[in-house]
Amino acid sequence: MQGDTLLIKSGGAAALTEWQHHFAQLMPGLRVYGWDDPFVDARNVKYALVYQPDHGRLAHYPRLRLILSAAAGVDHILADPALPADVPIVRMVTHETRERMSDFVTFAALAIVRDLPALVIAQRDGRWANELTGRLARDTCVSMLGLGELGSAVATRLHANGFRVNGWARTPKLLTGVNVFAGEAQLDAVLAETDILVNLLPDTPATRGILGRKRFAQLPTGASLIQVGRGAHLDRQALLDALDSGRMRSAVVDVFDVEPLPPDDALRRHPKVLVTPHIASTVSYAARARQVADVVGAHRRGAPLPFVYDAARGY
Repeated sequence: MQGDTLLIKSGGAAALTEWQHHFAQLMPGLRVYGWDDPFVDARNVKYALVYQPDHGRLAHYPRLRLILSAAAGVDHILADPALPADVPIVRMVTHETRERMSDFVTFAALAIVRDLPALVIAQRDGRWANELTGRLARDTCVSMLGLGELGSAVATRLHANGFRVNGWARTPKLLTGVNVFAGEAQLDAVLAETDILVNLLPDTPATRGILGRKRFAQLPTGASLIQVGRGAHLDRQALLDALDSGRMRSAVVDVFDVEPLPPDDALRRHPKVLVTPHIASTVSYAARARQVADVVGAHRRGAPLPFVYDAARGY
């Protein structure tokens, strides 16, 4: 195993020292180099931990055996038209990922319940808006689109915080405290009884654009959105129109089709939208390094790999 190289493109040069520190403790025999290091021997690169890798670059490593996403999603890797077809891609799913996403969505749902967007406007305008008392979590139905590793964790946390929780998945699931709907035929039903819609779907051909005019029209008037899935899911103009018309009450949006979101983007300026910079489930380098070490260790032992991207399922 000596000589195996892990090449990293995540966090830039400033983060490389921290990555190397963690891997020196977790896997002392593994050589760790930055993406742009000119002294890397391409023949020794066996593992690549990446976020938004340069197109065509991964195909240059003849002994590459694993591509590890530095994020929960893999669309930033799949965008490479020259991606090696025979190299497994592993998603980044850690205990910390689940905790951070659960924290974020619960915060966002409680902010919506307690009318935080309107309170912020009142503060800006100098109004003492003591009529903005909001509602109760127990009277609020939150519907999760997507019940994978993250969606299930979020749904469980929302239930623990007093919300009524629905979940929608491609196939039936059992989840304590969650009313689960499954399949395309039941999507209309879950939308019809939703106060807050949370999107945590993967990016697949079937889910792109799912948050658009058709689905927004199926929500009860005054529903809100928490968008933490993928940027390709959301029709931004449809959301703006739904908010302006009063059909939707508010939105918290953390992921976008173009990132960073331009400073003059309409979502930034909209009074009913809270924009966050794709930080809902940002995980520490330490937690990600532990996950990578576990996966690389499993690969070296010939054991099954966790969280491998399945092209047939789309995640």
